[in-house]
Amino acid sequence: MPKIAKRMKKLNERRPQTALPIAEAVEALKKFDGTKFVQSVEISMRLGVDPAQADQIVRGSIVLPHGIGKVQRIVVFAKGPAAEDARNAGADEVGDDELAKRILGGWTDFDVCIATPDMMKVVGPLGKVLGPRGLMPSPRAGTVTPDVVKTIGEYKAGKVEFRNDKGGNVHAIVGKLNFDSEKLVENVQSFVNLVLGMKPSAVKGTYLRSAYLSATMSPSVQLSI
Repeated sequence: MPKIAKRMKKLNERRPQTALPIAEAVEALKKFDGTKFVQSVEISMRLGVDPAQADQIVRGSIVLPHGIGKVQRIVVFAKGPAAEDARNAGADEVGDDELAKRILGGWTDFDVCIATPDMMKVVGPLGKVLGPRGLMPSPRAGTVTPDVVKTIGEYKAGKVEFRNDKGGNVHAIVGKLNFDSEKLVENVQSFVNLVLGMKPSAVKGTYLRSAYLSATMSPSVQLSI
């Protein structure tokens, strides 16, 4: 049995068998640690929504109180003064047609894509590349905006986007395992509060069906919310 598989088997034997409050779940995750790198922490929430119905889509973004412990690479589609503003604000790549050609050619070495409204004619054809990766700019997510400076600042501070998948699940990175426990708990609670407050009016049954917290190389721990 490979070393990684053996490790996961041992950790699964120590995995809590009952759902835990957020603070206790964070401590349980920290006890699983033992890797040579700092693991990311992710929350997964299974929602009672019908993803096929447009009025039941749960999508949004949040600037977590303590960031996500990662410097996000940001590309911006802009021209003129907006492009200069984006560069000054810390964008990693700024461009228009040439940047679009690079992305159509397969380059996606970035975490966030922002565009000013006047650039959507250039960005629109990139949907087939950016869409499946969750990188397509959209007004709803706040990544199509005339205020690129503010948006870049939010993502540099730890803003994360989310959207339910085809199974009705929402996933998001909420920090790193080496965060102080209190900070990690605050990040998780902030995300949970936001998603719970976004219950679509069309959902009549149970909205939150289950929620789990996990790290990059650890078993998941069920949350009691």
